[in-house]
Amino acid sequence: MTTGPSHHTDPDQMRARLTGIGLMCGAVLSFACLDAIAKYLNGYMDTLQVVWARYTGAFVLTLFIFNPVSRPGMMRTSRPLLQLVRSAMLLGSTITNFLAFRYLQLDQALAILFSTPFIVAILAGPVLGEWIGWRRWVAILVGFSGVLLVTRPGVGDVHWAALYSVASAVFYSLYIVATRVLSKSDTSDTTLFYSNLVGAVAMLPVMPLVWNTPDDPFIIFLMVAFGAFGSFGHYLLIVAHRLAPASVLAPFMYTQLVWAIGFGFMIFGDVPNSWTLAGAAVVVASGLYLLHRERVRGTA
Repeated sequence: MTTGPSHHTDPDQMRARLTGIGLMCGAVLSFACLDAIAKYLNGYMDTLQVVWARYTGAFVLTLFIFNPVSRPGMMRTSRPLLQLVRSAMLLGSTITNFLAFRYLQLDQALAILFSTPFIVAILAGPVLGEWIGWRRWVAILVGFSGVLLVTRPGVGDVHWAALYSVASAVFYSLYIVATRVLSKSDTSDTTLFYSNLVGAVAMLPVMPLVWNTPDDPFIIFLMVAFGAFGSFGHYLLIVAHRLAPASVLAPFMYTQLVWAIGFGFMIFGDVPNSWTLAGAAVVVASGLYLLHRERVRGTA
């Protein structure tokens, strides 16, 4: 007896998507560590020096694993201009995000940045051809409503530095879309290499103007770890986008808000209010629902 064609996702594709979601969750944990270190270092040096440490540390560390000598052809890209534009978008997002950390709590800054999945979902259709169904739209909007619970726009004064977070969200959305496009033509190693290279080279001329030599061994250690978290997180992000569509992965960056609340409390003594906790609960619930939908689609 034969059965009609299945409308469910192919099992191999399903496994790839679930793996991509897992990698995305690992990436945002790395980014949460990165952001906590950035906010901490902001108290000891200029923000532009913090950005330089992030990219230079990542570039130097990854050279031991991914370099043109051990991997011939790694610098070869079929879309060099897009690689440069993508790296510039990431650099712009990093600078504006770190500037926001000077004035805002981690959860406040990231809550605004988490409008990114909504922007990505809008761009993914016309740019990538990844149109999403109504259930995912509802889940994205529910997750975004959790962000609104945290920020409560129009209730109380909004710090002007929130504009930095808005700019960071726009830059980061364009970066994610470009990452997905490049995943179809360039290797993950190549894309990661250019991300770190462009950021390190672009920040180098600025250093003589803002340089402050650290003398605390712990601060030096954090500057090194800073680059490691950034490089590892973006490598996971690149591989995740190779396995799953951007519209599937984007909502899971909401889980970074939970890490931000935890790190903000443990490191900086920032106590989240009831609105922040309620918003985080909504964010997590929307992410879990999306994961459930992916499993349902893959069940024959």
